[in-house]
Amino acid sequence: MLVILFCIVLLILLVSWAKINPFLAFLLVSITAGLCLGIPLNKITVSVQKGLGDTLGSLAVIICLGAMLGKLVATSGAAQKIAGVLVNAFGIKYIQLALVAAAFIVGIPLFYGIGFVLMVPLIFSVVYKYKLPAVYIGLPMLASLSVTHGFLPPHPSPSALVVLFHANMGLTLLYGLMIAIPAIILAGPVFAQFLKKIPSEPLATFRAEDLPDEKLPGAANSFFTALLPVILLMVTAAFPYIGVTNPNLQKVVAFIGDPSIVMLVALIVGTYILGIRQGKTMSELGVIYADAIKDISLILLIIGGSGAFKQVLTDSGISNQIAAGLQSFNLQPLFLGWLIAAIIRISLGSATVAGLTAAGIVSSMLIKDPGINPNLMVLSIGAGSLAFSHVNDSGFWLYKEYFNLTIKDTILSWSLMETIVALVGLVGVLILNAFV
Repeated sequence: MLVILFCIVLLILLVSWAKINPFLAFLLVSITAGLCLGIPLNKITVSVQKGLGDTLGSLAVIICLGAMLGKLVATSGAAQKIAGVLVNAFGIKYIQLALVAAAFIVGIPLFYGIGFVLMVPLIFSVVYKYKLPAVYIGLPMLASLSVTHGFLPPHPSPSALVVLFHANMGLTLLYGLMIAIPAIILAGPVFAQFLKKIPSEPLATFRAEDLPDEKLPGAANSFFTALLPVILLMVTAAFPYIGVTNPNLQKVVAFIGDPSIVMLVALIVGTYILGIRQGKTMSELGVIYADAIKDISLILLIIGGSGAFKQVLTDSGISNQIAAGLQSFNLQPLFLGWLIAAIIRISLGSATVAGLTAAGIVSSMLIKDPGINPNLMVLSIGAGSLAFSHVNDSGFWLYKEYFNLTIKDTILSWSLMETIVALVGLVGVLILNAFV
């Protein structure tokens, strides 16, 4: 634990005080952590490369295609049109709640990374058009995405926990929704009231000039293009439940439902609807897409660096040591599951690793004590796995770089938001446990 604390402090000092590029800082700290934790010299670089590859392998295509689609949605005027429709429907006073609701709906079927890169252009469009504080408007929407990612199936970690604990998917989702709503409200709109003065100059790639109304795409085309990834994922997720048994058709749907393919299809459709039909040439669209990649290239490297750091910590076996040490305490099982997941999350940075590691530790408790509600244990570990995201978490850097914040302001906004979500989740689980 002292080694982990030292490495985290070193990372913060390298980035904020020494002004070293975060990607280089992550590489230096990852190697330092490997040496201090006793990983053999010939294995440290293997861990670093594996962490980089695994993290970027799952996110690079999604983030790049999402940035292209986001840039297209912004420059075509679609984001401006969507923002105008939402403001007209809800008014400026309630626009924050409208965006939170939109993110919750979008977040249920979407992976967090996809939801982030899709919703950020909409956030920035509202921020620029109506001169609103970026963090105040954006963080509640991201709280909504984060809660769906941590609490609710069909996201990978909650779904895996449901299977591991032999819980009921439907009941877990129902209980999760009951906890998710107050968590989003408290960590989102309520907490954001204290963040209005945080200075933020969001990533320039999504800052499109205001177009006159006659040059904007139609509302239907704008919403359809922006939400097409959501539509595709919802359709493919529902497909197994409609009774189709043709194995070839099932393979096709599974292929189309892969997040990378979903984003590629959405970009192709968007290229036609918001590009070619709007009078843009392929050369002009190529410039837009190239600019989008340039703007997020450093973000990709930083996220990869955080993955390298996480992998070194994972390969050292520190997560198992933490979990084994906590098992010796005589604590309420649901609280213990939350605590193990929270400590591993804070130490390693990955919500998924924290959730699955904690699940492996407490699964034996469920076998020994049939009185423990497996559905609530899924939610308890899911809540703990979101606690205090900081410099070793890729989501921390995604938010920091897109919103162009200092590390201090990122901790004061993003890290505290995630912690509120985790604490409200724990309280919600314990209250439900008293009644179900």
